[in-house]
This record gives sequence, structure tokens and C-alpha cells, in this order.
Amino acid sequence: MKVLLRNPPRELDVEGPTDVSLLLRRLDLSREAHLVIEDGTLVPNGKMLGQDAVVEVRSFMSGASR
Repeated sequence: MKVLLRNPPRELDVEGPTDVSLLLRRLDLSREAHLVIEDGTLVPNGKMLGQDAVVEVRSFMSGASR
């Protein structure tokens, strides 16, 4: 599967199929701080990603302003 990372921008080939949680663990990324997107749609934790999938992993931050 092709994984597009945005910070810093890079493209990786990852062996699939795999689910979202395992993919993020393989990439040493926290699920709490990253979104996985396939075909413009947010992918939930239990979703299996196929060998031919193209996914984007984006980091995000949340918080409140004063």
C-alpha cells in the first residue's frame, strides 16, 4: 500500500493488507494524534486497508485558546 505522510512530506510503501491501528504502530505514530484518510474519507480504527490502498496520514492537534 502507498502511504502519504505530510510532516515532513514523504511517500512510503507498506506491506498490506493491514488495519489502521497496526499501520500507525508500524510507522511509530500515535492514533490519538493522527488521522488516516483513504479516498477523501476518514478511516476508522478497525478498517482493513488493502494492498492496493493509497492512504494519507495527517497529524493534528487540538486545544483551547484563552
